[in-house]
Amino acid sequence: MRVAAVCGAAVVAAVFGMSAAGAVGGPEADLAYHGSVDLAAGEVDVRFTPHNLGSAAVPDPTVRISWSEPLAEKQALPAGCVRADDRAVTCRLGPLAAGEVGERIGLRVRLQGAPSEVLLEFDTVASDTTGSGTAGSNTAGSAGAMSEVPGGGPQRVLALDTGDTYYF
Repeated sequence: MRVAAVCGAAVVAAVFGMSAAGAVGGPEADLAYHGSVDLAAGEVDVRFTPHNLGSAAVPDPTVRISWSEPLAEKQALPAGCVRADDRAVTCRLGPLAAGEVGERIGLRVRLQGAPSEVLLEFDTVASDTTGSGTAGSNTAGSAGAMSEVPGGGPQRVLALDTGDTYYF
């Protein structure tokens, strides 16, 4: 299998951003995700590591990974990851101190059909701070609300069904 650096055929837009609660101009936690993705015959292998590039700790971050194509009905997801909807999975990252690198997460999902390309979007979300839910355990219709974290946008990776590995 060829290994292709992300270029031309792969689109990567690394956008950091997770503002820590606190005073304006105070410490911030900036989460980024670094890893790789492969697409072959409708199966997507994703491996990534969260990095807190900011100066503030993040107590309970969760990443939402969305695919541009719908996921197959049945998925075998690793511990800490749950299906959020027909095109997304959320994974609990665990606490990240300022400047810390988190645990590597790897998952394989099956898409409906075998598309020639798929766009993945990594977006950091925060758990409900009222204590009614736990980040990473929420699915549509559960009691715990998930909300996007202000101050940034998603990180995107386009993978083609070439058997190549795309790095982000």
